[in-house]
Amino acid sequence: MFRAICTRVNFCWVCLAVLFLLKVEDVGAYSCHEVKTAFQVRQIGPLKWVPETPGTDVDLLVCKHQGPSCCTRKMEESYQAAVRRETLQSVRSYSFELKYLISGHATAFQDIFQYLLSFSQGHLSSLLEDTYSPLSREALPHVNALFSSLSLYIRGHNLSLEAAVARFHDNLFPLVYGRLVNPGVGVQGGLSGERGECLRATRQDVNPFGPHPETLAQELGRTLGAGRALSLALAEGAEVMNATEHVSFTKECLRGLTKMQYCSHCRGLTLIKPCVGYCLNVMRGCLASVAELDGPWRRYVAALEELTNAVAGQHSLELALLGVRGHVNEAILHAQLHGPTLTATRVGWKPSPSVSLETTQDKLQYSTFVQVPRI
Repeated sequence: MFRAICTRVNFCWVCLAVLFLLKVEDVGAYSCHEVKTAFQVRQIGPLKWVPETPGTDVDLLVCKHQGPSCCTRKMEESYQAAVRRETLQSVRSYSFELKYLISGHATAFQDIFQYLLSFSQGHLSSLLEDTYSPLSREALPHVNALFSSLSLYIRGHNLSLEAAVARFHDNLFPLVYGRLVNPGVGVQGGLSGERGECLRATRQDVNPFGPHPETLAQELGRTLGAGRALSLALAEGAEVMNATEHVSFTKECLRGLTKMQYCSHCRGLTLIKPCVGYCLNVMRGCLASVAELDGPWRRYVAALEELTNAVAGQHSLELALLGVRGHVNEAILHAQLHGPTLTATRVGWKPSPSVSLETTQDKLQYSTFVQVPRI
């Protein structure tokens, strides 16, 4: 960054050695016309501050040198203000490029995630509508709530992904039981009020969906966790870059910048540029505070690369979100397959005549696994 900024310095010395070799012995040997022109072109200050010819009795604080000078105290102050403005603009210019890059990646990631989220949500909704139509209308609000939680989670909101997945299956259980496993309950209006709350409260004990809710939570947690970290890291990077817009320069820094860029004008030398080594030394001194961020910044970039690979590697994020439909489908099929056993688990309702228990052993196993009070 220092080297890049130095390339933008337009009005400096070629090097210190040149200045030491340049001496003006005759006051009338040159005028201040070029200095006045540069002063006007760079919009440094009022032209009336620039003398027509070099002066020999000038009280300068920064650009002191032997011999006549085209500078005055007011010009010197204007040079310091100009060099501060120009250097800050150079720093902000390079910072803006990096900030724009980070912000662009953050926006692109959020756009892709929202697209995948919307597609996966529609994918699951179509499954319920086409395959499990008896419960689809009542289940859709819970589908929306689940994907809303996923969106908030990856944006950094303080919520538990495991709790969101568990809550979705808790709400799904009464619908699956009353509309698919034991339709008689749904017909009797048993999915609202205390009966529905009872089923929701006992879902994790009865475990009607088998291992599928936990598997879904683990897969989403692994991939969305990396996506969440990437989203927060990109946002933090943009905030760090914002801090560079408020960088301040010390008096010593401004004096060094003024000597490097504008003190040569006082000798009538307006086209000389500094040597790279001198410019680097001055800029390192001015940006010493932010230069200490070099190590942490490199580690930050490495962390971004690692998180990007975790999210995008082998389409992990895409597969995890699209896999929600499959896991929910397997969970419902598991509940249907074990429907007779669920009905026999002392839930307080008489099984439909068409439902038969699988085995006495299954009945005993589930009836002793959880004790659900009758409603």
